[in-house]
Amino acid sequence: MSTAFDVQTFVAPPGVAAKDGQLIPAEIFWRKHFRYLEDHGYTLRPRYQPDWRPSWLDTSKRWTQCEDGVVATGSLMDASKADGTLVMLKAIHRVRSADEIPVGKLLSSERLASPRNHCIPYLEVIDPPEGSEEAFLVLPLLVTTERAPFETIGEAVEFFRQIFEGLEFMHEHNIAHEDCKYNNIMADSQHLFDAPPHPFRNIMKRDFTGRPSIISSRTIKPVKYYLIDFDLSKEYPLGAPRLEEPPWGGDKTVPEHLLPGTPLCDPFPVDVYCLGNCIRQNFLDGYKYARAKKGFNFMRELVDDMTNSDPKKRPQMSEANSRLKTIIEGLSDWKLRSPIIEADQQTKVTEFIGHWAKQLTRKARGIPAIPKP
Repeated sequence: MSTAFDVQTFVAPPGVAAKDGQLIPAEIFWRKHFRYLEDHGYTLRPRYQPDWRPSWLDTSKRWTQCEDGVVATGSLMDASKADGTLVMLKAIHRVRSADEIPVGKLLSSERLASPRNHCIPYLEVIDPPEGSEEAFLVLPLLVTTERAPFETIGEAVEFFRQIFEGLEFMHEHNIAHEDCKYNNIMADSQHLFDAPPHPFRNIMKRDFTGRPSIISSRTIKPVKYYLIDFDLSKEYPLGAPRLEEPPWGGDKTVPEHLLPGTPLCDPFPVDVYCLGNCIRQNFLDGYKYARAKKGFNFMRELVDDMTNSDPKKRPQMSEANSRLKTIIEGLSDWKLRSPIIEADQQTKVTEFIGHWAKQLTRKARGIPAIPKP
């Protein structure tokens, strides 16, 4: 006899921690829109189907072992198309986030089509259902930047190159990102894995049949990186004031956001600071969520200038990118093929020999040390 189950009541009350795989209130939104999105060609995972019955019921499995036990919080949800293409959906309130759709559409437009444009493209914008202000963005399904770790200095340098170029491109078109933090940079890197990582539990495959294995490297199969999340982004007309009331964004260390009285400040130097701080925290110095990595001192002077406490002394992105190009030109092939090692990590002799045997083979085959897509 099967266990009785009512999906309508299997919901954690607001403010109460979910237990045993319950839906949380934020997920009810997606369940309510399952049919609407399906009618537009996008199918959500089984957990959000109106007639969902947990797969772990009447089995020996725990809910944490099952794909439909994965909880998704917030405004993002993955989906699949009829042809199997995986995408990410983002719910956007058109009043509360009035700039996100127009800015993203502009950055995805034919007018701004360019190899230098590293902004996540909008594949489609689905209008809200009748009586709602919630529209849906359809986006490529990307992967966190270091889910597949960088192997070489050259691979990380290509990451720097693309993101500096991308932010410069935004600034050239008078668009400030205004939340340029590390987790708002993502990678189109599913081809590095044997199966797509689950977007909300990336240590597992999307179908939960095991852990995704890394089967290639960026050097062999180059990766494109994208700036994402234009919730706070804004286009400024030529000649218009470019001052905003702080604070904003996820980086809580921006010096001008910490001034007494928080005077209005220019978001473009803030973007420069935030990008520099991404490099400082995740490569040079480390911080709570990332260890420092050896071998990146060539970025120190530029990053120090980008994170100057005085926004007027920071370089503009055009200058920062120009300086980065000069730095890259000065790096030797040996340096670029060197392994990325965390500051407190000791490398075993066998790992050292294996790394350089692989790199010398790649060099002999003419595979560039900086893998450009």
